[in-house]
Amino acid sequence: MKKLILLVAFILLTSITVEKEVYICQSKGGKKYHFTKDRRGLSNCKAEIVKVKLSEAEKQGKTICGYED
Repeated sequence: MKKLILLVAFILLTSITVEKEVYICQSKGGKKYHFTKDRRGLSNCKAEIVKVKLSEAEKQGKTICGYED
């Protein structure tokens, strides 16, 4: 019984997903997303830099910056 409880707890804990957040430039020309706010690509942003969920950035057509690790 104890093993079953541990197994169920493990399944529940591993099924919880936390979506990664990324940074994007809110300009019309912004095409990339970045994992940190101080990346080189964002230094040229003339608009607001915002933190969004990765899925939202992708929904907006943004792709990962080529300089990300």
